[in-house]
Amino acid sequence: MGTGVIEVSAGLVMRDGLLLITRRKSGSHLGGLWEFPGGKREPSESWEQCLVRELAEELAITVAVGPMRHETVHAYPGKTVHLRFFEAELLSGEPQAIDCAEVAWVHPGDLRRYEFPEADLGLVALLAG
Repeated sequence: MGTGVIEVSAGLVMRDGLLLITRRKSGSHLGGLWEFPGGKREPSESWEQCLVRELAEELAITVAVGPMRHETVHAYPGKTVHLRFFEAELLSGEPQAIDCAEVAWVHPGDLRRYEFPEADLGLVALLAG
């Protein structure tokens, strides 16, 4: 693997005042940690297209992507991630843990109770208030 930057699009999916978070599979990079659902952007797609595709693949849900809420670049040992977080409206489907260990709907004020990757902590602080 090169040391290129990995571009990741993630969604802030709200329903009834709760925010959707997913838990990474153990054994994967950052396994066991919670995150905002999303994934790696392919060269041929926009950030928004990436988010729609990833949420369909990983959670079997359809979303409408809204404005970008947060952007960050974080260097982990061996890889750097460029994250963009978008508001996303749930159009159809009920989130299923297809490509993650677990899904949860949480109140933004409770986000600090969950363990997130370092790259997400700035956004967690903003959302948790």
